[in-house]
Amino acid sequence: VQQLVESGGGSVETGGSLTLSCAFSGYGYSSHCMAWFRQAPGKEREEVALARIYTWNGNTDYAASVKGRFTISQDKEKNTMYLQMNNLKPEDTATYYCAAHGYACTSGSWSQAAYTHWGQGTQVNVSS
Repeated sequence: VQQLVESGGGSVETGGSLTLSCAFSGYGYSSHCMAWFRQAPGKEREEVALARIYTWNGNTDYAASVKGRFTISQDKEKNTMYLQMNNLKPEDTATYYCAAHGYACTSGSWSQAAYTHWGQGTQVNVSS
């Protein structure tokens, strides 16, 4: 059974940076589409992924809202995905979740409905 565990959240000031990690345990890391989602305080989890990566070949995609500020990456030897977040803004305050499904990223993989495995979330607070 695949499990995802996020870490790396914390509190930063506007303009700061954080790197989130998502450790994948179980079989088949190298054949998953993995993504980051977030849920702001008092809101539903955003329907659309912030960024995604196909673990087989490392291909990445970004939502327009974070492109240029966030970078998704992986370490295949550690079965771990990362989200480097730069120039953080108060509106980035949220619980960040990693998610995975067991096939290549498709157009449908922008939606949280595509994902079968989720981490527990890690909190990011950005103060002004």
